[in-house]
Amino acid sequence: MKADTISIEAQGIKIKGAPDRMVQLLMAGLLAHTLPPAANVQPIVPAGIPALGAEWPGQGGVNGGLVAARGDVPAHYLIIAAKDVGDREWGGRGTELKGLSKTDGYTNTEVLCSDDEKHPAANACAEYQADGHHDFYLPAAAELYQGWLNCPEVFAQDCYYWSSSQRSADGAFIMYFGDGTQSYGVKGGELRVRPVRRFFI
Repeated sequence: MKADTISIEAQGIKIKGAPDRMVQLLMAGLLAHTLPPAANVQPIVPAGIPALGAEWPGQGGVNGGLVAARGDVPAHYLIIAAKDVGDREWGGRGTELKGLSKTDGYTNTEVLCSDDEKHPAANACAEYQADGHHDFYLPAAAELYQGWLNCPEVFAQDCYYWSSSQRSADGAFIMYFGDGTQSYGVKGGELRVRPVRRFFI
């Protein structure tokens, strides 16, 4: 016995199928024309993820936003420590270290902390602990910029912060959260320091 089928033809295109399937296609087409565009639909926020700049319980700080995967570092959330660790020198003035990045503060901090020269800003971040986490680091220039884009209000607005990204033998990149200015400072100067960590999901 042959199953019942119906056909729909419009503008030279013919579709043939079971009656119930054809009704579904017609209804989907009608709804697509009557409902508001998808752009007006609010995005679904995964349960348990706090708003940008809000405290993330158990993670040692606030939600600094999702960071896309880059190289061998998987996608993760940037957790910004709830408080600064004071003003520190970047350290190592006159020495240009190899292997430092504008995006990977974790690796930068490992390099700085293993260097023979003293790097007080990086060391202060590596020693920072919160909620049982001991994997904080001095953020790279791109990570500080993400903080400014997503939650600048959690940083002091009247001072510069060190990044772990080196500019030259004498300078490193810095960030001013009052207006989002990125510049560079002399490694021997004392600037504000804020640890961050990664939360992989």
